[in-house]
Amino acid sequence: MCGIAGFALQNGAAQESLIRNMCDAIVHRGPDDEGVYADGPVAIGMRRLSIIDLSTGHQPISNEDNTIWIVFNGEIYNYQTLRQDLIAKGHRFRTNSDTETILHLYEEEGHEGVARLRGMFCYAIWDTRKRQIFIARDRFGKKPLYYCHNSNGLYFGSELKTLRVHDLDWTLNPEALKLYFQFRFIPEPLTPFLHVHKLAPAHWMRYDLLTGKLHQQRYWRLPAPSEEDPAKFNEKELCEELRSRFDDAVKVRMMADVPLGAFLSGGIDSSSVVASMALQSKEPVKTFSIGFEIEEYNELDAARLVAQKYKTEHHEIIVHPDSVQLVERLVRHFDEPFGDSSALPTFAVSEAARRHVKVALSGDGGDELFAGYSSVVDVERFRRFDALPGIVRTMLRSAADALPSGAYGKNYLKVMGQPDGMSRYFEHNLVSQFVREQLVKPDWMLPADAGYLQRVFADQMLGPDADMFSQALYFEAHAKLTSDFLVKVDRMSMAASLEVRCPLLDHELAEWAMTVPKHYKLRNGRTKYLLVEALKDRLPPELLTLPKKGFGAPLAHWFRQSLRTFLHDHLTSAEFLGRGMVSESFVKVLLAEHDRGRRDHSHLLWMLLMLELWFRDWKEPKRIPSPSPDAEMSVTKLKS
Repeated sequence: MCGIAGFALQNGAAQESLIRNMCDAIVHRGPDDEGVYADGPVAIGMRRLSIIDLSTGHQPISNEDNTIWIVFNGEIYNYQTLRQDLIAKGHRFRTNSDTETILHLYEEEGHEGVARLRGMFCYAIWDTRKRQIFIARDRFGKKPLYYCHNSNGLYFGSELKTLRVHDLDWTLNPEALKLYFQFRFIPEPLTPFLHVHKLAPAHWMRYDLLTGKLHQQRYWRLPAPSEEDPAKFNEKELCEELRSRFDDAVKVRMMADVPLGAFLSGGIDSSSVVASMALQSKEPVKTFSIGFEIEEYNELDAARLVAQKYKTEHHEIIVHPDSVQLVERLVRHFDEPFGDSSALPTFAVSEAARRHVKVALSGDGGDELFAGYSSVVDVERFRRFDALPGIVRTMLRSAADALPSGAYGKNYLKVMGQPDGMSRYFEHNLVSQFVREQLVKPDWMLPADAGYLQRVFADQMLGPDADMFSQALYFEAHAKLTSDFLVKVDRMSMAASLEVRCPLLDHELAEWAMTVPKHYKLRNGRTKYLLVEALKDRLPPELLTLPKKGFGAPLAHWFRQSLRTFLHDHLTSAEFLGRGMVSESFVKVLLAEHDRGRRDHSHLLWMLLMLELWFRDWKEPKRIPSPSPDAEMSVTKLKS
C-alpha cells in the first residue's frame, strides 16, 4: 500500500526535487519507504507502506533492461498465479512483490493485462520505448488517482495535495460544488477544480509524450442486477455458493507479511468477515471496535458478542470530541469538500487499529451488493406513486412548496410528486431540492429539470427500461460507493497509515452477486436476505434481530455541546457568508433549530462546516502533522 505521484513534461527536464516534494506531501500513505525515478522529461515516485515482500519490494521497479518502470499503490491478490504464468513465458523476476508482477504483465499483454488483476490498485508505468505513461485504477476505485492534463504535460498523484507542488490552473469547478450541496460529496470524475480530474474507477489512461494526447478507456463494468425469475434458482445452492465465494474473498485478503486484523462494528457485514477470518486462521483475530458515550451510537455490546464467540484479541475504544484539531485534520486529508460525517468514526477506528496492525479487513460493500440500505426498501415502497397522473404530481409538488420550511409531510409530498422513480430516489435520499432552494443562492443551484442527474451519472445508470430496484442498487454500487464510502475509507485509513481491505468488494464475488435476483436480496421488507441466510449460523443469534445502525458519530449532540462554538464561529463568519453561496438567514435558522433540539440538522451543518474549512485550508494549506492519536482525539481504552 502506497501513494504514487509523477509528471511528464512536453518541454524541459523533470526536476528530482519536484517529484520528491510531491511524495513528501503524502508521506502518511507510506511512512516506511520512498523511491523516485527521473528520466528526462518524466518523473515518477512513491511512498510505501510495506505489507508484502518487505525486503525487496522497493519501488520504482524496472523490467530486465530498465526500459519500463512502475510505481504502484494497492494489493494484487492473484499475483502469485500471474507470476508463475509470466515466468513460464520467460520473464525474470528480481523481487517477490506484486508490483513486479504487474510490470511484466504489462510487458506481455499491454493495457489488456489490467483486466486480469484481482485486487485494489492504482499504478503508473513509464514505457521509455513507446514514450508513454500508462495508468490504471481498480474496478471499484478503492485506490485514488488525481490528474491534470494541459499543454505543458501530465501531472498525477494519489491525492490532490501532490499536485499543489506545480503551478497549475486552480480555477474552481462550479458544477462540482453545486453537486456537493446535493450529495455531500463531489462525484467522480469531478474535483473542486475545473482542470483537475479523477481517473474514474475501472478505467485506464495512456499519455503519449510525443503527441501530448491523453486517451482513456473503461475496461470493466459491474453487470446489471439480475431480473430473472427467482423460481429458477435454488436458495440452498445460492447460500452454499455465497459462503464459498465469500470465504475465498476473505482468505486471499489475509495474505500479508505484517500483522493484520479487522474492523468490527457489530453489524452483519463486519461480523461475517471476522467470523470467516477466525474460521480460516490458526491465531486469534485482532478486532477493533469504537463506541461513543451516547448509547444510540454505541455498538460495542453487539461487537463484543462476536468477539467473545470467536475469542478474538478484541480492542474497544470510546471516542470523545475534545479537540477541534481532529476536524481540521480530516479536512486536510480529504483535499476536497467531503460531507460524510462517518469519516470521524472511520478515522478513530483506523488510528486505534494502527497501534496493533498494518492491515485491517472491513465489511464495506455488503449493503451495495445485497440491498442493505433503507433506500432500496423505499424504492419499492414508492413504486405505488408510478400510477399517479401527471396533473396530480404537479399538484402535490405545488402543495409541498406552499408548506412552510420544516413542516412535517413537506418532503413526502415532494417525493410523491416527482415525475419518475430515479427523481424520487434523488429527492428522498439526498439533500432535497426544497431544502437546497432555501439554503443555496440561485447561482449555486443545480438545474431543476428531472433528467439532469441522469445525464451527469449516465455512466453509472442502467438503461431506461430497468426496474427501479435494479437502478437504485446499481447507482449505489457505482456513484455512491466509489465517490463517498470508498473515498472515506481510503483517506481515513491512509491518514493513520493503515491498509484496509474489503472482501465483499472482491470483483469476482460482486459479479456473482449481481446474478442473484431481487427476491433473494429484499424479501418482505428484509434487506440482505440471502447474505444473512447464508452466514447466520456463524453469528450470535442476538445479532440477527438488532435494528440496523449507520456507522456514524453523535454529531447532533456534539454540535450542541463541545463543538457548538466552533460550528457557530465558522458558519456565521463574514468569510463564510461572504462567499455568496448560501443564505445567511437560512443558515441561522438551521443553527437555531438545531440548538433548541427542534430538528436534527447535524448532517447539513457538517456539510457546510466541511465546505468552509476546505476553502480556508486550500487558501492557506497546513502541513499534515505526523500521527499522534492521543493529541488529536481523546480516547478511553476499555478493553485490550
